[in-house]
Amino acid sequence: MSQKMSFNATWSMAVGGMIGGGIFSVLGVIVETAGQWAWLSFLMAGLISLISAHSYSQLSLKYREGGGAFTFLRKINHAGLAGSLSWVLILGYILTISVYAFTFGEYLAHVFDAGAWLPRVLSVSIIGILLAVNLRGVDDSSKLEIVTVYGKLMVLIGLAFLGFFHWDTQQLSPGTSIKPWSASIIGAATIFMAYEGFQLLSYDYKELKNPRKTLPGATMWAVVAVIFIYIAVSLGATMLVGAEALIEQKEVALSIAGKKALGFTGLILVTIAAVFSTGSAINATLFSTARLMESIAEKKDLPDLFVKENKHHVPFYSVAMTATFAAIFALIGNLGILVDSASLVFLLTFGTVNFIAFKQKVSGQLFCLTGAVLCAIATGLAIYNQWQHKPIVLLSLVLTVAVILVLRHFVLKKCIN
Repeated sequence: MSQKMSFNATWSMAVGGMIGGGIFSVLGVIVETAGQWAWLSFLMAGLISLISAHSYSQLSLKYREGGGAFTFLRKINHAGLAGSLSWVLILGYILTISVYAFTFGEYLAHVFDAGAWLPRVLSVSIIGILLAVNLRGVDDSSKLEIVTVYGKLMVLIGLAFLGFFHWDTQQLSPGTSIKPWSASIIGAATIFMAYEGFQLLSYDYKELKNPRKTLPGATMWAVVAVIFIYIAVSLGATMLVGAEALIEQKEVALSIAGKKALGFTGLILVTIAAVFSTGSAINATLFSTARLMESIAEKKDLPDLFVKENKHHVPFYSVAMTATFAAIFALIGNLGILVDSASLVFLLTFGTVNFIAFKQKVSGQLFCLTGAVLCAIATGLAIYNQWQHKPIVLLSLVLTVAVILVLRHFVLKKCIN
């Protein structure tokens, strides 16, 4: 039987899930939105995520069961809402994996400059490789996480240090309009996908060693570490190359900063970090999404097929389906426009979990209520911003959710009941 995950592996899984979809994917986007206040956007979003991490861990310990928001809603007798939200979340995770894979392909292909086809091939390839890793069980998966997370953190911290060594606050805004500090609030409301990785741990409850001690500590410290990394790298990288360069080449923003700092060596180091980071994020998200699907199927909100495990005690069909659809999206679509939608899905989920934690009177009840209120405010701002600047993103999300809810009704009626 596979070994349980230690504190080190659990912390690494959470950090890997966050950073892989964070600084490498959204740095240029957030600099464009918040300008010189990008670092403050990361701080604001991080603090709300820290509160949400507390709510997730406390509710997981209260119910002693994996499943995240799906389980929490069922425990308070909202099974229908739990099922609907879980199906939307699965789509969000699939799209998130696709974004990670797309980022992986862009950074690695940037070194070779071999044409537009190479990033897509690399994106699909990394999903296939990590599918094979996950099918071997949690032990191999978590060991990979420990190795990759420390490697990428060293590179990111080094890049931030070099940026601070060239301290020049004028670099934070050249080529862009000077933004008011309030732009950081809008920025924070649109980058929650960069912090979603911590909640994956709530799906892995039964895989953790001594979860009552491991889960809250690993979750909270992972979010704290990522907040500091995001702030440091956003400032350091921008001071190295300037805001305009990061915006113009947002798909590979940190590669540009790395090359500016150390030439070709810097480009290679950042590329390696990007490969490690996005790879570990795919690994963590694929692993935990499969566990979520298994938990949902056990509660009869997905077909029994998704409960079946292989000899390594891994839900084979859940992992395979998640990887397959993620690979398809990575191959055929430009998912950049869907990043905002994914962030909105996770923000809504964070708010729901914070409110449940408040109602269930877990430790730090008022802390949880504060998180719920802040999530509600951020959700309103995100919706307003999308309606003003990207209405197609908002309308696409609403249409997709509607289709998912109809599909869920059909599946439950035809395949389960």
